Amino acid sequence: MVDLVGTCPMTFWREWIAEGDPAGEAPSGEEWGWYTRSPLAAKIQPGDRFYVVAHGRLRGWAPVTRVQWDPLHRDGVICRRGGAVACTIETPIAGFRGLRARWWRRTAEVPFPAWRQP
Repeated sequence: MVDLVGTCPMTFWREWIAEGDPAGEAPSGEEWGWYTRSPLAAKIQPGDRFYVVAHGRLRGWAPVTRVQWDPLHRDGVICRRGGAVACTIETPIAGFRGLRARWWRRTAEVPFPAWRQP
């Protein structure tokens, strides 16, 4: 199991939420993708969690449904559908490029009802 974390740029935050299937909403049946060139994407598997950081806070995670990694071009997409969970941790998280493996314990996660607020 490899849970990964990515940062949504502040300028794209509202568009990312509007993209679809955010935490707390009914699944649409659509599949959504997080495109990346990070080689860590090759390690995540369906059933693992993909976490999103924005505006200095962990905002939540979605279960990974599929991963398509192209080793020749060293890029890929981490896919998700509905089922996102809004949560955060006590510690602020500065934005970063690429992906990172989750570094906190899952038990440190708490519900985050105000996850949409910048």
